[in-house]
This record gives sequence, C-alpha cells and structure tokens, in this order.
Amino acid sequence: MTKRKQIAIYGKGGIGKSTTTSNLSAALSDLGYNVMQIGCDPKNDSTTTLRKGRPIPTVMDTIRSGSNDLDNLIHEGYNGIHCVEAGGPEPGVGCAGRGIIAAIELLDSNGIIDDYDPDIVIYDVLGDVVCGGFAIPIRQGIAEQVYTVTSSDYMAIYAVNNLFKGILKYSGSGGALLGGIIANSITKSSQKNMIDDFSEKTATSVVEYVPRSPTVTRCELDGVTTIEGAPDSKQADVYRNLARKVIENKNTHVPKPFEADELADWASSWINSLLLEEKVAYDGIQTGGGGV
Repeated sequence: MTKRKQIAIYGKGGIGKSTTTSNLSAALSDLGYNVMQIGCDPKNDSTTTLRKGRPIPTVMDTIRSGSNDLDNLIHEGYNGIHCVEAGGPEPGVGCAGRGIIAAIELLDSNGIIDDYDPDIVIYDVLGDVVCGGFAIPIRQGIAEQVYTVTSSDYMAIYAVNNLFKGILKYSGSGGALLGGIIANSITKSSQKNMIDDFSEKTATSVVEYVPRSPTVTRCELDGVTTIEGAPDSKQADVYRNLARKVIENKNTHVPKPFEADELADWASSWINSLLLEEKVAYDGIQTGGGGV
C-alpha cells in the first residue's frame, strides 16, 4: 500500500462496534498490513481483545500525569498491531469528546502516528452522539472513509441516521464521507431486508453482513478476537472478507438521512414483516419444524 488509509468506525454503544473493529484490525494484520487501532471511546475497551484482555494506559491518563513519555502511548497487540486508547475525563468531570480532541491533537502534533508508519489507521468511535470530539474524524477529514456498525434494532438505526446527518453536514467542507454500513448480528432474512431497505432509502450501501455467533462470545471471554481464538471458524472468514472489502473499497457516499418523522414512519412500516417472521419461527418450533 503506497498511501496510508485512515478510516473511522462508528456505532451505538453495545452494538458490537469494538468487536467488529478489533476483528477487522486482526484480519488486516494477517493479510500483511501494518495496522494501528485508536480507541476513541471513554470506556477504554477498544483494543482489549487485541491484547489478551489486558488494558493499556490511555492518552488522557498520560496527559493528566504530566508525563513526557510519549512512547508509552502505543502498545503492541496481536500480530504487531499498534494499540492506542484515547481515554476520557475523570468520572464526573469534563467532557469525553474533549478527551478525544486532546488525544488526537497530541498524536498528530508529535508525529507519533508517522513514527510507526502504519498502512491503515482505524479510529473506533462511539456513535450514540455525533458532536464535539466524537465528530473530529468526520469534521476534520482525519478519516477518509467512515463505516457504521448497526443491527436491525431501531435505536441502532436511529444512531446511524444521526451519524449520516453529521457526515452530510461536513461533506461540503472536506469532511469524511461514508464508506458503507456493516450489518451486525444478522440472523433473520427480515433483519437483512430491513437494513438493505434503510441503506437504499438513505443512498448508502451495505459492505458486509456479520451473523450473530457464539464463537465471538467465547473468544471474547478468553480475551481474544475471533481471528486469534478461532481462526478456522466461519465467523473468522466473515471478518477476513470484511477486511478485504474495506481495503479494496474506494466508494464514498454522501448519505441522505431521514428526518425524524420520516424515520419513525419507515420503522413502523417494518413491524408487520418482523411480526410475520417471528410467527413463522414460533409456528415452526411448535410443530417441530425448527423455525426459520
């Protein structure tokens, strides 16, 4: 790779964003890329499974301590992945978004990312709200592409729609554009169809469908990614396929988000489809058919 690729992955808290990001990083490193993952979530748990469950000091911890040891900001993870956690303010004090701003400015002003010369930098960003520091990778064009992880749950899609509004707002002033949607925890055809319809109506695209899998849960309990803990599993192959698509993807979208009332109406239109599939599955179990 001749040009460094920088992407940001957003998603509602608890949607599987960091799980997806860490497995993507691991898969990319297995493909031979020099990867850096920067956790931009105040929970400081983005890179945990890349380091066998071991947490690392955050950039904000280093700033607060007054330490000049900037080498302590980068920690080696699985297969040589460079792991960074931006961190956040002390509990009950300050704004988490400001912590991300300070962390990114410190990394950039000191040339720390350039020193490690990664082929790809992945920012793992909390996507419940797109304001302040959380919008930095979009607003300042730090990332060239934005991906969003979502399930078919309404609140997850609501958060994605808000993200689309942020991308649209800054799209005319050099902001990052959308690379695509990563559909997570997909187990039913109605879930896939729902996300496909949302994507079509917002002028975006779905990059990959990631099924819900107990393999992921088992590996995370062991403190590792699926790529490391179950490399021969079907789930690991899904993440490898996602990695190839992200590397090869040159498409960018300026999304057309729903207005609030439009999104509510769109969601309501899917109720009957979801109820019908649930009924079919229930009837199949009752008759011993096994369901959908």
